[in-house]
Amino acid sequence: MNLQELKHTAQRLMANDKGLLAMDESLGTCNKRFKALGIPETEEYRRQYRELIVTTPHLEESISGAILFEETLYQKTETGTPFLEILDHKGIITGIKVDQGAVALPGFPAEQVTEGLDGMQNRLATYYKLGLRFAKFRAVINIGRDTPTNTAIRINAVTLARYAALCQEAGIVPVVEPEVLMDGDHTLHQCAEVTRTVLKEVFNELYEQRVQLEGMILKPNMVLPGLSCQDQSHIEDIAAETISCFLQVVPAAVAGIAFLSGGQSATLASARLNMMHQKFGTVIPWPLTFSFSRAIQQPALEKWSGKAENVAAAQQMLAHRAACNSAARRAEYSPSMETNKREP
Repeated sequence: MNLQELKHTAQRLMANDKGLLAMDESLGTCNKRFKALGIPETEEYRRQYRELIVTTPHLEESISGAILFEETLYQKTETGTPFLEILDHKGIITGIKVDQGAVALPGFPAEQVTEGLDGMQNRLATYYKLGLRFAKFRAVINIGRDTPTNTAIRINAVTLARYAALCQEAGIVPVVEPEVLMDGDHTLHQCAEVTRTVLKEVFNELYEQRVQLEGMILKPNMVLPGLSCQDQSHIEDIAAETISCFLQVVPAAVAGIAFLSGGQSATLASARLNMMHQKFGTVIPWPLTFSFSRAIQQPALEKWSGKAENVAAAQQMLAHRAACNSAARRAEYSPSMETNKREP
């Protein structure tokens, strides 16, 4: 393990008020979003969409790293330039999703564990040779009447820590993603309690497996009420609960925190990140940024809709959403930005 290299990569990912773009949707997820918009569910249309993203002008001004899916690693533009080459030219560090999805946890209805550790050591060695310098592995935690159980939390924490240790041995920065899902009617307070418990267990396991915190990034959920909860909570309360939770359980040595969007709308995700920096920017010990997927991509995907004539306008929307989140990291985002967009 080269800790200095890991720290350098993590610091670059967290630098200059930039964030991560999660463009690592699985084939099933990507096709589902295409189907909803009437876009053909083929590899060629997925390639065209990824080309739209990686060639977006000004993207590198707000994005420090891009999380890719395996299929995207080997794809090229229409003119034959590899996507990895384009991202490298822009100074965007490339990473990859290495988990293989969540499956049912035997004996624990409504709970899941993530697969993907088998063969990971060899895969990571290949990714490093290709120039990738970080990876992502996601675990999912459900809040319900009888969930999450301590067993599900512990098993997922052990898995995340094992993944992180394997990454660091391979020279790759692990992005550790324990996601407490927004699905359900749980309150803001309930989400805070579960998130705190999950993060405690995750960091206990990271310590046990000797993961170097300075060479990893945490990708957590914001503390939010469930989507079906009647009280959706004020933005200031969400910021306060989230930062309070993290201050209690996330060590200051962690290289950075990059929020997942988890189903939030694009504008709400930006506004909530902005409020955290506005209210608590002077007390948080770690860089606090974004690692959004839908909250950056969805407006652009809808605009594109699989039509070549919409590419430039869709790229404008993508760059705009990335810029909004970069501004939120500086506590400079405001709703007025939504009506003052950069021209393509």
